[in-house]
Amino acid sequence: MRDASGAVRPGWVLLTVALLLGTLLPVPASASSRLKPAAAGTRAMWLWDAGAVRPADVLAWARARGVREVFVHADARLPSDASRLARLRELKRGADTARIRLTALGGDPRWALDHAAARAWQRAVLGTGLFAGSHVDVEPYVLPGWQTDQPALVAGLLRMLQLLQADDRRPLEADVPFWYGTIPAGPRTTLADAVLARVDAVTVMSYRDTVSGPNSLTAVGSDMLARAGRAGRPARLAAETSPLADCPHCTFHEEGAARMTAALAEVDAIARAYPAFAGIAVHHYTAWRAMRR
Repeated sequence: MRDASGAVRPGWVLLTVALLLGTLLPVPASASSRLKPAAAGTRAMWLWDAGAVRPADVLAWARARGVREVFVHADARLPSDASRLARLRELKRGADTARIRLTALGGDPRWALDHAAARAWQRAVLGTGLFAGSHVDVEPYVLPGWQTDQPALVAGLLRMLQLLQADDRRPLEADVPFWYGTIPAGPRTTLADAVLARVDAVTVMSYRDTVSGPNSLTAVGSDMLARAGRAGRPARLAAETSPLADCPHCTFHEEGAARMTAALAEVDAIARAYPAFAGIAVHHYTAWRAMRR
């Protein structure tokens, strides 16, 4: 999960000014009357290692922290993996009782070009009946081609999302970096807006360890929240808990769980100005549990 791109592009200018000023971008009054900001404390979380954790522990942790949705990593081999399938069925039973939604988490940067692999994954995991929808984490900007043929990867990513949406009626959500609004996706649109037109919701990788002000969680997330509102799509912000030696200001790992909890409550209060705000997702379960209190 990354939130940084390579070379600076002209489109960064307006967004950079907003981030440096620590300002939130305005949402038109007419935007998405059907959207309503999430209640304070609405949380989601990524679960990458579902096969190595006890379902009861995951659910107890989620219930205690207001987690209403878990993005559960599953690969295309899930239907033939009896042990993992049994564990996820146990997780599903408990989640249903607790009214916690499970969505299938998957992704590979190469899916932006290998659409067959993306579609096969979705067919396999949704075919188990365990998940309410798909949650994709496809980051084409980590591929070398992002520097040499960005338009092809942009077009490929959008086509992949379009195919996944068409293949299954269940909701499709995508993880997106906060800077997609600076990337062109044709002469009159941006990658942010084009993604929003092809999914049911997004989770914005707004990984920062400050609440407000320059380069903060709410500052970097504001552009996508405003765009999501105009598109009529819910958008979560996100917080990181893993240790990141190369980007300590991107994670709450050093601050600890108590300070993060307090900070996210402040984020709720600020971000609810956006109708599209759908709560905050925490990356990820194992790292969150390991944080110092």
